[in-house]
Amino acid sequence: MTHTLSKLLTGVTHHAERLAVGVAVLALASSAAAQTYTITDLGTLGSNHLGSYSEAFCVNSSGQVGGQTSASSRPVTDPAFLYSNGAMTSLGTLGGEYGSAQGINTSGQLAGYSTLASGSYHAFLYTGGQMTDLGTLGADYSAAYALNDSGQVVGVSAIASGDQHAFLYSNGQMTDLGTLGGDTSTAASINNRGIIVGYSYNAAGDFLGFVYRNGRMTALGTLGGTWSIANSINDRNQIAGQGYTTGNLTAHAFRYTNGTMTDLGTLGGSDSSGSAINNSGTVVGHSRIRNSSYHAFVSTNGAKMKDLNSLIPAGSGWVLTDAAAINDAGQIAGAGTVHGQTHAFLLTPAQ
Repeated sequence: MTHTLSKLLTGVTHHAERLAVGVAVLALASSAAAQTYTITDLGTLGSNHLGSYSEAFCVNSSGQVGGQTSASSRPVTDPAFLYSNGAMTSLGTLGGEYGSAQGINTSGQLAGYSTLASGSYHAFLYTGGQMTDLGTLGADYSAAYALNDSGQVVGVSAIASGDQHAFLYSNGQMTDLGTLGGDTSTAASINNRGIIVGYSYNAAGDFLGFVYRNGRMTALGTLGGTWSIANSINDRNQIAGQGYTTGNLTAHAFRYTNGTMTDLGTLGGSDSSGSAINNSGTVVGHSRIRNSSYHAFVSTNGAKMKDLNSLIPAGSGWVLTDAAAINDAGQIAGAGTVHGQTHAFLLTPAQ
C-alpha cells in the first residue's frame, strides 16, 4: 500500500511539474506575442496664448505624420503640421490662425481644414509646399478628413440649405455624396479602390455608418443598438468605427469584415471607438478605462483590445490617450500627455 501511495504521489508530482511547465510556456508565448513599442515625442512649434500642445491624426507608410500644433508665430497660432525625418514643419493656413492635417497619403500629400482670414473653415489639400482651398458645396464651411494615394479627398461641407453633406473631391471637383435619407452626412475615409466610409442620418433620425461605392450609399448596421459611425477603411475593405449596443446604453469599437461587425469591447470602461485600421486589419483607437479616463488601444485580428500604455517602456512619463492612425508597418500616431502637456506621439514596433 505504501509503495502504491508513493507511486501515486510521484505521478501527481510529475503531472504538477508538467502543468507548471505548460503554464510557463503559455505565459512566455503570450509575452512574446505582445508587440511592444518605442515612443517618439513629436514636440510642438512653440506656445500660444492657450499654451503648448500638439496632436497627431495621420501617418503614412514612410512614418510621416500630420496633425495640429500650437505655435509661437503670429498671426498663425495653431497651424497644421507635417512631421518628417525627425522635424516638425508648419504647413501654414488658408489665411487664418488655425489649421489641422487629418490625412496623409504615400506621396506625402495632406488633407485637412483651416480657417480663412474671415474665420470660416475650409477643406484643404497640401501638395508640394502649397495649400489649396478645396471650396465648399454651396455654403461657407468644409473640412477634409482623409485622402487616398490618387489624391482623392473626402470630408464634409455645408450645402446651400445649411445642412452638411459628405463630399468627394476628385479631379478638381467637389461632389455631394448625399445622405441615407436624413439631413446630414460626413465622409471619414477613402481607400485606394475609391470606396468611402463615414456616417449619415437616415429619415428616422438615427445616424449610421455607411459605405459609399459605385454612386450608392449603404448603411453598415450596428452592434445591436440603432447608431453607428464608420471611421476608417483599408484596401481590403475592412472597416473600423464605433457601434452602439442594445438599448444604445454603450458604444464600442468595431472591426467590420466580410459583412460581419465584431465588437472589440473596451479597456474596462463604458465605451470605446475604433479610429483607424491598416491593411493587416489591426485597429487602433481609444477607450475608457475603469476610472472613466481615456487610454489608447490596439486590437490585432479582431482580438481583445490591448492598452497601449502597457506596451511602451515603463517610466516613460507618458499617458497615451488616443491612437488616431496606424500604417502597414505597425507605426501608430496619436496624442497623449507627458510632463503635464498634450503632445503628439509616434509609436514604432520594437524589434
